[in-house]
Amino acid sequence: MTRPIALEDLFRLRFVVAADLAPDGARVVFAQTRIAPGDEEGDDEVEHTDLHLLDVESGEIRRLTFSDSTNSAPAISPDGSKVAFISSRTEKAQLWLLPLDGGEPRQMTKLEQGVGGGPVWSPDGSKIAFTAGPQDEPRNPEHPYRVTRTVWRFDEIGVLDDAVQDVYVLDIGADSAEPRRLTEDRFMNAQPKWSGDGQSLVYVASHDPESYELMARLRRVDLDGTITDLTGPDGLVASHAPLGDGRVAYVLDFERDTPIGSRSSLYVLDPATGARTKRGADIEGHIESGLQPDNPGSRIGLGQLLLIEGDREAVVRVQTGGEVALVRVALDGEESHSVVAGGTRACASIAARGSRVLFGAFGFTEPGDLYLVDLDTGDERRLTRFNEDVLAELDLPIVVPLSFAGVDGAQVEGWFVQPAEAEAPLPTLLSIHGGPHGAWGAHFNFDHLMFTGAGYGVLLINHRASTGYGDAFATAIEGDWGNLDYADLMAGVDHAIDEGLADADRLGVFGISGGGNLTGWIIGHTDRFKAACPENPVFNWFSMYGTSDVGADFSVRELGGTPYDAEDVYRRCSPITYADRCTTPTLFLQHESDYRCPAEQTEQFFAVLRVKGVPAEMLRFPNTSHGGSVRGPITHRRAQNEALLDWMNRYVLGAATETGRKEAVAAPA
Repeated sequence: MTRPIALEDLFRLRFVVAADLAPDGARVVFAQTRIAPGDEEGDDEVEHTDLHLLDVESGEIRRLTFSDSTNSAPAISPDGSKVAFISSRTEKAQLWLLPLDGGEPRQMTKLEQGVGGGPVWSPDGSKIAFTAGPQDEPRNPEHPYRVTRTVWRFDEIGVLDDAVQDVYVLDIGADSAEPRRLTEDRFMNAQPKWSGDGQSLVYVASHDPESYELMARLRRVDLDGTITDLTGPDGLVASHAPLGDGRVAYVLDFERDTPIGSRSSLYVLDPATGARTKRGADIEGHIESGLQPDNPGSRIGLGQLLLIEGDREAVVRVQTGGEVALVRVALDGEESHSVVAGGTRACASIAARGSRVLFGAFGFTEPGDLYLVDLDTGDERRLTRFNEDVLAELDLPIVVPLSFAGVDGAQVEGWFVQPAEAEAPLPTLLSIHGGPHGAWGAHFNFDHLMFTGAGYGVLLINHRASTGYGDAFATAIEGDWGNLDYADLMAGVDHAIDEGLADADRLGVFGISGGGNLTGWIIGHTDRFKAACPENPVFNWFSMYGTSDVGADFSVRELGGTPYDAEDVYRRCSPITYADRCTTPTLFLQHESDYRCPAEQTEQFFAVLRVKGVPAEMLRFPNTSHGGSVRGPITHRRAQNEALLDWMNRYVLGAATETGRKEAVAAPA
């Protein structure tokens, strides 16, 4: 017998957050989450990650680490004998080394403030590159400090001068070797990748202290510390890989001279001549784009541009509609590409060794597993079924594909996720993705499953601005937020009602970030929804410009100018402009250390509704950033899920849960 999905099921699932494939393609080391009780001083649960070794042929899995800590970022040595990883088992996270055939882990670094990113092995296995932040005594957060950066703090990072990374190299031949710092500047230096000869590293330098733009550049640092700019700040480098002949392949997103939302570009750069060639022009989908998930394993494979066939081809992620495939692309000669792994799922590239490619894959009801594909034969093997036992207990939902015409005739795609054997029409929640240049699709989102377990249908619409449908579709709202995107969502709701799926009298709406923006826009323009839950929203473009970590760049690119150049556009496209029209009971969810969509965005709208007497509450999450409900502390993730479900039950179904009744009694007048 199976049962409906419950909120607590999220914390029974395990997610792979990192992995690596041995050089011979025979073994995989992966890092997997585990929920454990809190310490003796409190009852809060905590999330740890453990390393495991998987034998590809036998399927046998052996646990490698046993400390209650975070053990992640595994990197197998070129000879396949050991794995380097970062562990928080010490006061500050450090680099460790572990023999794969048995033995104790050995601490390789003892930096005062710990290690930040990596590790990355040199081709001959004699060195490891990694990144680390400032090693001086940390600034006292209670003391005054001076800001000299244009963008001085960033989401998930904090004050940049306290956290910017530099590239280090460690010679692992001697136990007493000290890491050598190769860069020393105020840039965020990340993703170091070794050149083919092992004499230099190519890395991404971002967060220019003098710039307000969301741009990064590729740099090369030689082992003697000589730094060379390979590119200018032309966009965001999503991934890169040095080729054996000295060239560099890289994917550039948010390019300076293209409308925001346009497809990313794959380039091959020859540093010797400065010549740059664009590849993948024959690919129809959105390179390196992805789908919005709600699970801790969602970042696996990000930043991984895989080289195959002697560096003649690359493997990239390509989003087409609600699917993400792995595609091999020729880096020279005539344009050509072919799908390595596809289907109704979201694939994430992890590692390539010889003819074997390791990847992760997710689905609407699949929390993520590891797969291996042979490029020579096309044979694909599923290596893991981590959550098979848990999923077997649950009534998994049915996903109904939708397609309908927008207000201008453009075709819009969506899905209706409903409980198995449910009797329609159902109370329905419109879930709006963030970005806004992102998308819904075949990725694991627990919020949606939780709602189906409670008897709701969940409506997903890839409205105008969504990626995966061509540049014209993705850039259609530039300078015009709240028009075609809103119209697409309302057309989707009407379509679901006309199809007999959604109950027109029992509708709710929620979304995070850009989805929070549209949630606020909707409740300022219609009263057809019984409840709303915007999370970390964009509500006021004027204040967003100056308070968000990306405001001065993102706002201008989205709206066509600064608040001084485009005052009318900023006012027209801000949901706060229409907040006084709202009558919808609204629960605001706000993470207090969110520097992407700062708390003041929520506070303005909340104040308007409270003064007007509209039922409104605000749930705040201390010390967590923009994605805190996906990757934050267990207590925060649980509180977000409980609050969403309670609010919708209270106002969409019209019958409060026991928790809702108690909160309603306790709430101030």
